[in-house]
Amino acid sequence: MTQCGKLLQDSLCAVGLLVLLSACGPISTTQTTQNITVSPAFQSQMSPIPTPPAYRCGAWSSNNAPSPYSTITIYAKLTKNTQGVSGATAQATVHFQHSDLPLNQQMSSDSGGYISFVLPLQGRQPTLVPATVDVIFTIGTTNVVCTPAFFTPE
Repeated sequence: MTQCGKLLQDSLCAVGLLVLLSACGPISTTQTTQNITVSPAFQSQMSPIPTPPAYRCGAWSSNNAPSPYSTITIYAKLTKNTQGVSGATAQATVHFQHSDLPLNQQMSSDSGGYISFVLPLQGRQPTLVPATVDVIFTIGTTNVVCTPAFFTPE
């Protein structure tokens, strides 16, 4: 091959390589952006912030990881507009894995809105299996269901 032929072959090879490389490069596209306008009328249609309920309550256990045969206490507190409610009656039900147990201790909340139930576990719940306790306060004709207490015997 002559020197001119070799130069032509090298040039064609370089041009081909450039074409291949440019095919692998980024593709540029032009995107248009849209302006978004929020109408003032939209803001007037917003829902108001909900009013929290007048009564609130929660329940908890004295020990979240008791031994299976221990005795624990279930506590609950009832409030109305953040103040403890006294004189409200409460009932509690323990939900074990294989049965439910109502705690038939008739109690009324104290001046701070607190109430407590004594719960002897007596091995009714298997270890490492959570149990829950529902507490319901009654004030006149109003029932208030608390967030449940829980425990897991270990």
